[in-house]
Amino acid sequence: MAVLLLAEHDNATLNDATAKTVTAAAQMGGDIHVLCAGSDCGAVAAEAAKLSGVTKVLCAKDPAYGHDLAEPLADLIVSLAGDYDHIVASATTSGKNVMPRVAALLDCMVISDISGVHSADTFERPIYAGNAMATVQSTDAKKIITVRGASFDVAAMDGSAAVEEIGAVANPGLSEWVEDKVVESNRPELTSAKIVISGGRGMGSAENFELVDKVADKLGAAVGASRAAVDSGYAPNDYQVGQTGKVVAPELYIAVGISGAIQHLAGMKDSKVIVAINKDEEAPIFQVADYGLVADLFDALPKLESAL
Repeated sequence: MAVLLLAEHDNATLNDATAKTVTAAAQMGGDIHVLCAGSDCGAVAAEAAKLSGVTKVLCAKDPAYGHDLAEPLADLIVSLAGDYDHIVASATTSGKNVMPRVAALLDCMVISDISGVHSADTFERPIYAGNAMATVQSTDAKKIITVRGASFDVAAMDGSAAVEEIGAVANPGLSEWVEDKVVESNRPELTSAKIVISGGRGMGSAENFELVDKVADKLGAAVGASRAAVDSGYAPNDYQVGQTGKVVAPELYIAVGISGAIQHLAGMKDSKVIVAINKDEEAPIFQVADYGLVADLFDALPKLESAL
């Protein structure tokens, strides 16, 4: 029994989500082999080799893998699948893009967004926007899985696995990279930040959203947003936290002007401490908050920034 784990990286550094996925993979049993595929991912492979529990790192260097295109990555994974019982990836945008294609090519089901491992073939995953937990058992010969990183701890960096270079497979040519539009920020990445402050529809405008930015800068926090705020144009899409956005579990989550729809709660309710600021004392967000402040955010946020 062995696990093939797709590493997520930017060709320079390993994403924290990979270390959390290794923790989940270790609970499935067997050796863990990490696949690093990229245009020049030697440094990433060396970093992955240090993850506790990893026994081998497979490094595939080819321009076709340099921009996370799902089709060539899926073909590479399928070419390696014969030696593995489990094929896993983080439940990130990239993982959710690649793994269903792998499952289709292998004629298996995909078990998405797992938050717990009961045994080698039985897993726990949230359903109904996290309002219920389903325990699912797969009888497929190969288990294709994406892992919700917020539910697992980061694996230690005390390993020393061997790194083996492997060749690329033929590019199916079904897609091509055109360009990346990357937002430059000095703030931590949203899904791995220890502190997150999010704004909702109550912010009123993109200009007012700067109040959240100012507090985030004082706290060294990442900035998030509800879907309502994103749809209203107050914040960019990559800020969105929730069922159709990013799932976060920071040590501190501050929700400002967010009512607390279940779709948003599904993306942040595993946070260690939740603080809510809302002028509506009946807002659902207060039902999950550890600390609630019933106040006008336009009065509370400037005072909070000043106090910090």
